[in-house]
Amino acid sequence: MPKIIFTVTNDLSYDQRMQRIAGSLAELGYGVLLVGRRLQDSVPLKTQAFRQKRLGCFFTKGILFYAEYNLRLFIFLLFQKAEIICAIDLDTILPVYFATAIKKQKRVYDAHELFTEQKEIIGRPVIHAIWLAIEQFAVPKFTNGYTVNGFISAELLRRYKVNYAVVRNLPRLTKQADTVFEPKKKWLIYQGTVNEGRCFETLLPAMKEVNAKLVICGKGNFFEQVKELIRKHQLETKVELRGYVSPSELIQLTPNAYLGITLFTQEGLNQYHSLSNRFFDYIMAGIPQLCVNYPEYAAINQQFNIAYTINDTETVTIARALNNLLADDVLYSKLKTNCAGVRNLLNWEMEQHRLFDFYKAL
Repeated sequence: MPKIIFTVTNDLSYDQRMQRIAGSLAELGYGVLLVGRRLQDSVPLKTQAFRQKRLGCFFTKGILFYAEYNLRLFIFLLFQKAEIICAIDLDTILPVYFATAIKKQKRVYDAHELFTEQKEIIGRPVIHAIWLAIEQFAVPKFTNGYTVNGFISAELLRRYKVNYAVVRNLPRLTKQADTVFEPKKKWLIYQGTVNEGRCFETLLPAMKEVNAKLVICGKGNFFEQVKELIRKHQLETKVELRGYVSPSELIQLTPNAYLGITLFTQEGLNQYHSLSNRFFDYIMAGIPQLCVNYPEYAAINQQFNIAYTINDTETVTIARALNNLLADDVLYSKLKTNCAGVRNLLNWEMEQHRLFDFYKAL
C-alpha cells in the first residue's frame, strides 16, 4: 500500500479530525505519517495505528513562526519516502508543493476550511493579501483534494478550477451514554478552537443572564481575550476554562453536558459557510445544541431537527435562546431524542468510505 504523509501546524494530541483520517487509512493498510508541531506544553504522544512526528520551532506565533515551520517542514519532507503528501489547510501548502515538485510525488490538498475567509485573516489587510497570494499560487497546482462541505468545494472550483471531493467532519460512532440531569446541575459546553469569530464577545456577557455554568474546552488565538472577558463580566464562577482536552477525555465529558454551543460570526465566508467538528460531536454525544442558522447547519437541522438555531449572535438573542432551552423540557427532550436517532447516520464509519474512494483513485 502507498505511504502518505499528512502535514499540520497544530499539536497532534488534540487533533480529532486528523486522528480519524490517519487512523482509518492506517487501518486500511496505508503507511501513514502525521507531522505536526511541538509546543512547550505538549503532552507525550499516545501510540496510534500510524506514525507521528512533531517539529519544534523557536518562534511560536505570527509570520516568523509560519516562516520557520514551513522551512523546517520542507527540509523534513525532502528526506522522507512517500508516494503521496497531503497539506492540511493553506499554512502547510508551500512546503508540500515544493517538496513534491522536487521529488515527483503526488500531492493532495485537504481544505479543512476556506482559509483566506477566516475572520482573523480578512480583518488584517496585509496578512490577508499574503495568504491570498499563497492560495492563488498553490491551490491550482493541487488538482487532487477534498474539503468538508459542498460550498467550499464549489468555491474552490469557481476560483481555481479544481474539483475537490467532500469528506465531512463526522465523529466516530461511540456507545450512546445514559445521562440523567439534575435541574441544579445543568451545564453547557463549548469544545473546539478558541479563535476569533466564535462569538465569545457576545456569548460570555449572555452567560450573566443564564442560570447554568459554561465549560470551554480548547485553546486558540482568542484564548487570552476570553480570559479578559471573563474577568470583565465577573464570570469566574460561571465560566470554566479547561484548556486543551484530549479526544478520549472529550468523548467521556461531552455527553454529561446539557447543551453544546456552536456559534460563528457572519464575517467572512469561512464562518458563514462552516460545518464544524463540534456540530457533529454534540450530536454523537446525544446532546442538543445552540447553533447559528447558517446554510450548512440549517440544511442538516431541517432534515433532522437536532439543534436550536438562532439567526443572529447578539447577546440578548443568545441569552434568550439558552434560557428557552434550559426551561422547555418538552423541546429539549425532542431534540435529544432526535440526536440519538441520527447518530447511526452521521458518523465517521459511514463517511470514511468517501476518503477511501479518494485515495484509491490516486
